[in-house]
Amino acid sequence: MALIQLAFNSFLIGFSGAIMPGPVLAATIPAAVREGFVAGPLIVLGHGLVEVALVLLVVSSLGVALRREDSPLVRGIALVGGLMLLLMGGMMLRDLPHLSLTLTAQGQRGLALPPVLAGALCSLSNPYFFLWWATIGLGLITQALSGWGRLGVLIFYGSHVLSDLVWYSFVSGTIAVGKRALSDSLYRGLIGVCAVALLLFGLRFFSAGVRGQLPGRKN
Repeated sequence: MALIQLAFNSFLIGFSGAIMPGPVLAATIPAAVREGFVAGPLIVLGHGLVEVALVLLVVSSLGVALRREDSPLVRGIALVGGLMLLLMGGMMLRDLPHLSLTLTAQGQRGLALPPVLAGALCSLSNPYFFLWWATIGLGLITQALSGWGRLGVLIFYGSHVLSDLVWYSFVSGTIAVGKRALSDSLYRGLIGVCAVALLLFGLRFFSAGVRGQLPGRKN
């Protein structure tokens, strides 16, 4: 798999998680009401600082083990990561009829934190955030490090952060101009496409774990 495919896969999987309603979206809406477009990128900055710390921790502590594709650890990560992708895709499809992107000023209530701090705190206080990085994120880091070393990890992380930046910049920009640029039907369609993509990625990762050969391994 070429590096550009690694970047695309990392972006799409990250984007699929970003567009689902959660604490970061809940923090972005009131921040954008108060501060405009810049709130989205600033919240992603805080969110990204927490993520880069996790990535550096994983690479520094497990770097040698993750380079050995034949190790039980790597195969286990691929299997668990694949199952989590399948679960995430299935849950997205299950919740599809009820999802709505409500970009209103209703979120203005609550404690007004600086956007960078809000992005970091929303990440640290969200159990799903750590579950994602312990399973799906760890699987992607393993794939990147196994195939391309530190360059692969850098491309994975950059693409992942870009997915957050694109989505939350869109959200804050939409609020800043006072428009709703994405209807519920289009929003659900976007989530549906992402859900199917996650199911395909999950099958690929799981089967790779069974075979003991990660997708993207550099020969």
